[in-house]
Amino acid sequence: MRCLSHTGTLNGVERYRDRTEAGEILAGLLAHHAGEHPLVLGIPRGGLPVARPVAAALGGDLGVVVAAKVGAPGNPEFAIGAVAPDGVTLIDEITVRRLGISQPQLAAAVQGALEKLRRKQEAYDSTELAAEGRVVIVVDDGVATGATLQAALQYLRRLGPERLVCAIPVGPPSTVARLAADVDEMVCPRQPDRFRAVGEWYEEFSQVSDGEVEAILSSK
Repeated sequence: MRCLSHTGTLNGVERYRDRTEAGEILAGLLAHHAGEHPLVLGIPRGGLPVARPVAAALGGDLGVVVAAKVGAPGNPEFAIGAVAPDGVTLIDEITVRRLGISQPQLAAAVQGALEKLRRKQEAYDSTELAAEGRVVIVVDDGVATGATLQAALQYLRRLGPERLVCAIPVGPPSTVARLAADVDEMVCPRQPDRFRAVGEWYEEFSQVSDGEVEAILSSK
């Protein structure tokens, strides 16, 4: 693995220059999978620019796996669960009770997430390459609560891969530990104790457009 330079730090922890650099670092940590022709699946949209250098370095197939967050009523950015591509729903029951969310409110939130999931599947033509019997590496640009990523990982486990790997550049230790229980291998080189948002651990963290995702997938 070549030495990659970083020019910024946060709380003494080095930040990534951008998603491409993060992917290159992950690729180095996953080098033992070179020659296995892994299936590398990015979580759109931000996970695709990270997954691309991983797939290229390992000689793998590049694709996407989509899931959708179930947002809290009145605060859709706050995840109370997620829905997987096969419609299986994960709900954080403790958070639901703590927030006093009623069953009708929860049902409406889940329905909204399912509709969002269908739109994502149509937008990204997200028919995954066959995962059964393969090494499958799921990549995102980072994780906070991990609800959406967990739904995607559990969905892929149901497809019967030989080995399921999760590779993320940064995430809080508690979330990383919880996700590690769903995979055979977890790679997360930076797990800061003080964590507020994924974007603060990148010097450049602009929003990834649908057009960029399509360009990455069309050039694979």
